[in-house]
Amino acid sequence: MFSLARSIPRAPLTHSVLRNSWRSYVAVGDKIPSTTVYEGSPGNEVDLAEETASGKSVIIGVPGAFSPGCSKSHVPGYIKNVRAFNDKGYQKFFVVAVNDAFVTKAWGDQLLESIAGAQIRFIADPAGSFTKELDLLFDASKFFGNERSKRYALIVEDGEIKKTFVEPDNTSVEVSAAPKVLEEA
Repeated sequence: MFSLARSIPRAPLTHSVLRNSWRSYVAVGDKIPSTTVYEGSPGNEVDLAEETASGKSVIIGVPGAFSPGCSKSHVPGYIKNVRAFNDKGYQKFFVVAVNDAFVTKAWGDQLLESIAGAQIRFIADPAGSFTKELDLLFDASKFFGNERSKRYALIVEDGEIKKTFVEPDNTSVEVSAAPKVLEEA
């Protein structure tokens, strides 16, 4: 009897096939996705793939602008440690939130009001497109009304992710806290 299953050639299972099929979050070696996000207003488009294409950068993902963990601990940790990161060659910092550009700008202005924050940029990902490309969205409708970003930090060199720090419970400030990321930067 003829078996159709045996007559169809099968591609060998490789790391990339498995990784694409069962991807679990962004991974070391991935390139930063070229997805439009916004800085300051909906008219100011930013492509983080271009922004991080050369040099050393840190991308900090947060569940929500003005939320307690993001405003009191996570982002202030990076602000406090920016010079220590600079000493290791990191000059660009991008705080990405699944919020609109106006809210993200107001939040950044508030957090940076007493310091010169030219290195730290607050980026709006209003539809979660960039965060979805990283596979870092989670259902936060109970708290925020929609999907939001898991809390994370990415060490990026020349557009490629070198290290990932993703909170296993989505929102804690432990794995992605600035001092821990700085240790491995």
